[in-house]
Amino acid sequence: MDPQIEELLGLEAVRTRAHAVLKLAEQGRLNHFNYHPERMEDATDYVLKLIQRDFGPDKYHLIPPHGRWQHFEVGGVPRIATLLAQWDEEKCDTIEKTRRLIDLFFVSVLLDAGAGDFWKFNESQSGLTLNRSEGIAVAALHMFLNGDFAGKDSSVKHTANGDALRNINVDILSRGLQVDDANPMIGVAARTDILRKLGESLVNLKDIFGPTGRPGNLVDYLISKSNDSGKLDYKDLWNVLQRLLIPIWPSDRTHINGQPIGDAWPLRALSQQPGSESKPYSNIQPFHKLTQWLAYSLMVPFSRLLSVSWSNTELGTGLPEYRNGGMLVDMGVLELKPESLQRGLSLSGGSLPSFGAGDDEIVEWRAMTVALLDVLHTKILARLDGVQLSLPQVLEAGSWKAGRELAAAKRPETKCSPILNSGDGTLF
Repeated sequence: MDPQIEELLGLEAVRTRAHAVLKLAEQGRLNHFNYHPERMEDATDYVLKLIQRDFGPDKYHLIPPHGRWQHFEVGGVPRIATLLAQWDEEKCDTIEKTRRLIDLFFVSVLLDAGAGDFWKFNESQSGLTLNRSEGIAVAALHMFLNGDFAGKDSSVKHTANGDALRNINVDILSRGLQVDDANPMIGVAARTDILRKLGESLVNLKDIFGPTGRPGNLVDYLISKSNDSGKLDYKDLWNVLQRLLIPIWPSDRTHINGQPIGDAWPLRALSQQPGSESKPYSNIQPFHKLTQWLAYSLMVPFSRLLSVSWSNTELGTGLPEYRNGGMLVDMGVLELKPESLQRGLSLSGGSLPSFGAGDDEIVEWRAMTVALLDVLHTKILARLDGVQLSLPQVLEAGSWKAGRELAAAKRPETKCSPILNSGDGTLF
């Protein structure tokens, strides 16, 4: 593989290029946003107060890393604990229980892009009506319990395999997500296509996922790669996920010499750096957001059930999605320039600006979000006087929650982001 393409598929380039964009922002050289660094103090105050509200003064160690597990417990319902207890009754050992959770988390996360402002999921068992990420998580859980990801011929319902996934269709997904004319969701067809392509990719990687293309076989693969039975390498997890997922993303994503590079996009600001014209692909800003969200989520079952630790987790970045980015806009840290705002309003035809997923405005916003989440993390650690929180913990208890609460306060009817993305259900 071209070394420069390999670099764009790695995690280091996400952070280094985002910080190059932040440096341009500090020089007033962004194309679409004004950056107000003085307002980072107010943003830090707001996020820190949420962390202290929910976990202070002595429960910071209880903050879970940002991941899918928490979404399955929405409404205070212990769905995963109930599932684990059920598997105990079936005499599942700990390895098999971990495999099954990996099966579930895989499909759930890959369904988890923005659902839109109007979709809801009604869970008859709890009587709860859920939306957004938590709603998708619980809907995916019930599809998993129903055997929708296992296929008709599987002797075990609570699993997933490549053959079942590559044969899933819009009707199955719409039924499981309760989507109809009265309950619309963004990108159902695109989500279906992603699951079908995931199934194909799983089947093609038999060295990792076995003859059935089971996501849960990742457990055995990573354990076999480890030289230390108590520690796994985040780099190994990342490399597997990129190898699996790069072929499944929509064909209109960025390609270099015919090679798809996933959630990575040209950014005009990067091309305006001195010397960039002599460096191929230096204008590409990678994110790999959904892959990072999946990686963060998959680590948790390993840690909780198998008591393993992870090395190289610091390579993971903040997630460039609409809650974290929306928090920075709502707090006034980032402000669309007048001409970009007007373009976004003309595209939306409404009161909020909207852009396409690959538009330069969105890419610039996401790059600044990655870099500023690092800044936020550093500022919060300095304020907590010795309390150590990882970046995924700050995402979970702070920035993501702040984005959601600010949206609810400022736009109570939709609770949406201050900048809209006309995505296809595979990005945000």
